[in-house]
Amino acid sequence: MRLPPLLLLVCCCTVMACGLLPQCAAAKARHFRWEVSNMFWSPDCEEKVLIGINGQFPGPTIRAKAGDTIVVELKNGLHTEGVVIHWHGIRQIGTPWADGTASISQCAINPEEAFTYRFVVDKPGTYFYHGHYGMQRAAGLYGSLVVDVADGEEEPFRYDGELNLLLSDWYHESIYTQMVGLSSNPFRWIGEPQSLLINGRGQFNCSLAAAHTPGAKQCAAAAGNRHCAPVVLPVLPNKTYRLRVASTTSLASLNLAVGNHKLTVVEADGNYVEPFVVDDIDIYSGDSYSVLLTTDQDPSANYWVSVGVRGRQPKTAPALAVLNYRPNRASRLPSVAPPTTPAWNDYAHSKAFTYRILGRAGATPAPPATSDRRIELLNTQNRMDGTVKWSINNVSMVLPATPYLGSLKMGLKSALPSSGRPADTFGRGYDVTRPPANPNTTVGDNVYVLAHNATVDVVLQNANALAHNVSEVHPWHLHGHDFWVLGYGDGAFRGDAGDAARLNLRNPPLRNTAVIFPYGWTAVRFVADNPGVWAFHCHIEPHLHMGMGVIFAEAVDRVGELPKAAVSCGATATALMAGAGDHV
Repeated sequence: MRLPPLLLLVCCCTVMACGLLPQCAAAKARHFRWEVSNMFWSPDCEEKVLIGINGQFPGPTIRAKAGDTIVVELKNGLHTEGVVIHWHGIRQIGTPWADGTASISQCAINPEEAFTYRFVVDKPGTYFYHGHYGMQRAAGLYGSLVVDVADGEEEPFRYDGELNLLLSDWYHESIYTQMVGLSSNPFRWIGEPQSLLINGRGQFNCSLAAAHTPGAKQCAAAAGNRHCAPVVLPVLPNKTYRLRVASTTSLASLNLAVGNHKLTVVEADGNYVEPFVVDDIDIYSGDSYSVLLTTDQDPSANYWVSVGVRGRQPKTAPALAVLNYRPNRASRLPSVAPPTTPAWNDYAHSKAFTYRILGRAGATPAPPATSDRRIELLNTQNRMDGTVKWSINNVSMVLPATPYLGSLKMGLKSALPSSGRPADTFGRGYDVTRPPANPNTTVGDNVYVLAHNATVDVVLQNANALAHNVSEVHPWHLHGHDFWVLGYGDGAFRGDAGDAARLNLRNPPLRNTAVIFPYGWTAVRFVADNPGVWAFHCHIEPHLHMGMGVIFAEAVDRVGELPKAAVSCGATATALMAGAGDHV
């Protein structure tokens, strides 16, 4: 059998590739050669320039088994800018330089240069990858990454087939125009996306369900356009399917529903959860889920898959796909209206779903009973020199020219931040229900140094923005770790007995992304047991660009030799000129 040219399966069983994983004997190295480039594409039937991989949008799907080593030789074919790729949800145990975060774990890859990512996917789950330089994710640089159980292992649930849904939003305005607007005086907000995409396809200014949508026009051009043709999900009657759903949106929080079908949630962010049945799921940027769907409806009909906007007043039409019961024709559109997305500000609905996500018994370890340190992060919108920023404890994050992993590992004091240790808390008197009394902020590195193996609690506190009666949803993503989501609360976190009573230490879910609801707080706990330098940030692309994040540095002295290619920029480039070899 002849293997595809971009995928070579090479058997390996080394400690470097597999660590001490029990599936080591069957693990493989999966090799990919990718080139990132700009290209013309019509994701919603309107031609624009986006960033693709090997001429594809979305990028190629990576499929592997737990314990496998992924090797991606990435060439930057962009003409004038750097690039990196972050492997969202992969913990990068022992390979922090492969996390793919510009200025944090590595240097951006220069045009016409290449960098090889090599890392182990240590546990099964639904993941994805995306650009992590500037706002390249919003320009289309993303794709799916699916990790199956290792040979000889089984999932704790059964299904007959699998479907993959990668959700995103799409802007007609370039990311460069967006970034200039976000940094300008006066401030220019990016607005709402023009379209929502399912597996990279959508329809602008028309509807597949126009017959059921007053005032909408039918999408005539989509049928013959391979870029934006309706997504069709083929199924057989009376089967159970696993829908792997991930959101790589730039801004939009989403809701997914399948007409007439219940959904059983079984996985969140690569971790098993106690199964529960819902009519629809909320999915925030950075989230991934597996849900089970049984095709037990009238087999003579097809059904809508509907994705709509939540958490923001929707100005973007829902995305639609067709669940095609075979042998019905795929072109036969459902005869009934698509499911209705819950009201954008129905946060009771959102919380009811989120609070039901619990760690699966026997599959999710319990968190440590106590923590060694608590960090409280107040999320505020502020002003600085006429521009608008997002700040954490009144400091808006800026990234350096020299990646933190390199400067901290090499002890380059000239490249290290001089702004001092960031605050572990904020004033208890801060009124989260009103705009900031002092709207001014400053910039800094926001680097928190964590003791090796310390148990760390982080409380994410939401607040009112600059405008009155505005508090937004913020999904926060942690690199290098999963965390236990201990609990949520409304209003200001006080750290008293009442707040402690809201924390779940019995069966909290493990996640890598957690949402903060408007005017509320979310508490997470993790163990700082993965040496490296890791980003923790709001996954909304413009919010991160405006400074909404922090950095966790953990036992950098325990990190192994760094590939020179990862850190040869900024101050480390000069320091490395005196050395030799390929590692630091």
